[in-house]
Amino acid sequence: MAKKDFKTRWREYQNKREVKKAQFSRSINRSKGGDVGIFIMLAIVAAVMVLPMVYAILQSLKPLNELFIFPPRFFVVNPTMKNYGDLFNLMNKSWVPFSRYLFNTIFISVTGTLGNVLFASYAAYAISKIKFPGRKFLFSMVVYSLMFHSTVTGITNFITMSFLGWVDTYFAVIVPAFCYTFGLYLMKQYMEMSVNDSVLESARLDGANENTIFWKIAMPMVKPAWITLIIFAFKDLWNMGSNLYIYSEQLKTFNYAISQIVTAGVARSGVSAAATVIMMIVPITVFIITQSNVITTMSASGMKD
Repeated sequence: MAKKDFKTRWREYQNKREVKKAQFSRSINRSKGGDVGIFIMLAIVAAVMVLPMVYAILQSLKPLNELFIFPPRFFVVNPTMKNYGDLFNLMNKSWVPFSRYLFNTIFISVTGTLGNVLFASYAAYAISKIKFPGRKFLFSMVVYSLMFHSTVTGITNFITMSFLGWVDTYFAVIVPAFCYTFGLYLMKQYMEMSVNDSVLESARLDGANENTIFWKIAMPMVKPAWITLIIFAFKDLWNMGSNLYIYSEQLKTFNYAISQIVTAGVARSGVSAAATVIMMIVPITVFIITQSNVITTMSASGMKD
């Protein structure tokens, strides 16, 4: 009987979400003129937002003489791939292999992102859906921690890393990434809005444990939240340059290596432009891959029973 009750409630909940989505879509009834106006406005905004990326790509294709023309030109007259070739030649001449820097960046970005999503989701589920003493106080501390910049807590964090023996190791970068409080805040807010308590109670009556409920029910309901968190966390870790806790050249990131190469003056302006394009390709690719999931599920993320 409990199993039938859970399935019935789950089906009713899904039906209500579909009805609300249909009602929401029908409520937006614009004229053709309004659609054209909105399209033009969005096209202008999109053009302004994509302009810096286009300019960076064009800069990387300019020969050195075009980079210093005044007033500067937006378009390139004689495009060349020499800047990219010079960048890879400089990277291959470094005493630490180029592949080592790239491995460090990929390993730190992927591991830190997965850990952040996992820990933030588990903690958010516990705070929002499990009644225990002090949960409101804990979440208040999370909110207050968002007010402090990492520079303010730099000395304290360094003392902690030194005490644990994690200085000059991957742990000094990856473990703090697991604990980004923004991820916990985002997941907690989405779980409160999107995860229906009656569905969770039905699953508990059916005999499901909390871990099963978390993975089979809660996480699919907050899909927009953890996909968005993946985008933000991966972007921050991928773009990480020099770090206060890493001193060994073998452990430093790709971004740090490039920043050292392109700081040799104006002669490497083209190389710097090529490095900028390479660094922004991966985060943009991750966003393009995940944006469809965010868009298709975001409309239902705030609906409640």
